[in-house]
Amino acid sequence: MVKRKNRLSVEEYVEGILAGNRVVLSRAITLVESSLASDQHLAEEVVNRIMPHTGNSLRIGITGVPGVGKSTFIESFGKLVVDQGNKLAVLAIDPSSQKTKGSILGDKTRMEELSHNSNAFIRPTPAGAALGGVSAKTRESMLLCEAAGFNVIFIETVGVGQSEIMVKGMVDFFLLLMLSGAGDELQGIKKGIIEIADAIAITKADGDNIEASKKAKREYNNALHLFPLNDNGWRPQVKICSAVSKDGLADIWAMVQEYKTAMQANGFFEENRSNQRVNWFDEHVRYLLESRFFQQKEVKAGLIDMLPKIKNGEMSSISVARYLVDYFLKDIPND
Repeated sequence: MVKRKNRLSVEEYVEGILAGNRVVLSRAITLVESSLASDQHLAEEVVNRIMPHTGNSLRIGITGVPGVGKSTFIESFGKLVVDQGNKLAVLAIDPSSQKTKGSILGDKTRMEELSHNSNAFIRPTPAGAALGGVSAKTRESMLLCEAAGFNVIFIETVGVGQSEIMVKGMVDFFLLLMLSGAGDELQGIKKGIIEIADAIAITKADGDNIEASKKAKREYNNALHLFPLNDNGWRPQVKICSAVSKDGLADIWAMVQEYKTAMQANGFFEENRSNQRVNWFDEHVRYLLESRFFQQKEVKAGLIDMLPKIKNGEMSSISVARYLVDYFLKDIPND
């Protein structure tokens, strides 16, 4: 079999990643994002080989309402983290057009200073059809970055909403960015996202907006006290900050460190990681089954024949789905 020019061997990928080679790391992430069957098999081998070198980072999910300035916050906050001697990887998920499937991938250009820092790595990735504000391969990309020596991982999600809770299932700490004007925001934001946040940061707390940000902090604190205490014993905190003046950023980082220490002490940190690994298994089983289903040639042929009949109402969606799934599983005993 002829090896594709843009693909390395498993050994070359693994050696490059473990050596911290950014070019190889980028190519490895491209590999795991590929939908080609041959690439997926190669990617699985690479991920399996680097697994013993993963898990040593602090994983932080960051989301926020429109206009909150996520990229600006991440650049300033990321620089503070790097300046304290850490190696930071930012996995920035960009929204994909549901019509063209394309993505602008502009996050790296919005974090220009951080992207030029030798201890930071920024990887913009299109969300594609994945829900939850993350890419379908975000977990694998995160593991590759950990194996490459990055001890802090930021996952910047597409936006904010009920579906954003998926990122919570792959990080240690979940930070929600909000603007001042908390009363209006509390009405407009989904309850679920606040319930799963480990902290809320009110951004753009500078100039004439400082007092409004302090007022928003009080209102959010009052709202959070209406929720029951988290299972891990952590009471979500509210901070105010400015990515421009850098005020409040050190407090947020100190809070994240406090959280990590507390969760490691009570055993929740590793318990959460263990549960996330099982959830990853569940998600990947569903992903593989769906992929195999739509790739089977008989199913493809059936869809070509039956989709027009679904569209014109001649056949029901439920009956066609059951027929094709039963055909797909025809050789599997139904006990």
